[in-house]
This record gives sequence, C-alpha cells and structure tokens, in this order.
Amino acid sequence: MLLRNATDADLPAITCIYAHWVAHGTGSFELEAPSLEEMTRRRADVLGKGLPYLVAEHDGRVVGYAYANWFRPRPAYRFTVENSVYVDQGHRRGGVARLLLAELVSRCEEAGARQMIAVIGDSGNAGSIGLHAAMGFRHIGTLQSTGWKFGRWLDTVFMQRALGVADTEAPSAGT
Repeated sequence: MLLRNATDADLPAITCIYAHWVAHGTGSFELEAPSLEEMTRRRADVLGKGLPYLVAEHDGRVVGYAYANWFRPRPAYRFTVENSVYVDQGHRRGGVARLLLAELVSRCEEAGARQMIAVIGDSGNAGSIGLHAAMGFRHIGTLQSTGWKFGRWLDTVFMQRALGVADTEAPSAGT
C-alpha cells in the first residue's frame, strides 16, 4: 500500500469513491454526489490552507483518500481540523482507512494543528466510530436527528483527538 499526496490525476478516482458513499452510505450527509469540478475545487481549498490531502494506492489504483480541513472558518479555530476518510467499497476492512488516518494525524501535527475532530454521520456508523476510537479519538457528543437521508433521521457523532502538544502550550507567536 502506497500512501502519498493526492494529485490532479487522482481526482476522478476520488470523485468516484465519494460518489458511491454519497449514494449508498450515511457517513456523508450530502444527497447528490459532487462533480469532478467541485471535488477539484474542494481539494484546492484544502491545499491552499496548507493542509494534507492524501490517497492510498494499491497496485497502481487509488483505493482510498483522506484530508483535513479547518473545523470552522473563524480564525480562532485555525489550530483545529476536521478529518475525512473514504475507502473504495471493494477495499473496506483491509486497513486502508487506518493507514490513511494515521498518516493524516501525523501530517496535521506537522502542520501545527492541535486538535482533530471527527464529524461522523449516523450514530450507527460502527466502522467509522470504531476506527476513530482505535486511533485515540474520544466521543465528545452526539447531535440527535440532525440529518434526513434515505427516509430516516440520522445522528451526528463528534469525536476528538489531541495532536502534538495540544493545549499544553500557546501557539507560536504570530499565528
């Protein structure tokens, strides 16, 4: 398994992976899959903030991706990131998500992030909740019945993990 920075050439595969989970899963609350152009714009936004956007490649094929973006747009949140990890349906349960999340955590620490938030669609999403718990995230709350998808109400689960020195010291001067 090769983990690397995503490139423009990876965007069709990334778009396809995400489209499957929008159409068939509850981890994303989007109702229609974004276009390749929109996914390209989203990646550029992440990279423009100096944050990582990664892919997992197996036998020359993109089988998963992960990225971090600011948790909220206001400047005080600039040391807190939200993660996203998606794996091709044919490669689930093979450790791809765990590898991607571990690398994402490391890269976000290097970028100066102090907290990582997982915003998980559907409190029944045992795979994502279990992955995050195994990677050191703790449950910090559940917003009940905040999404309507597939004819039912879905919860939003929040999990959090400290990064680097976390809140034990102030950020560097000027940041």
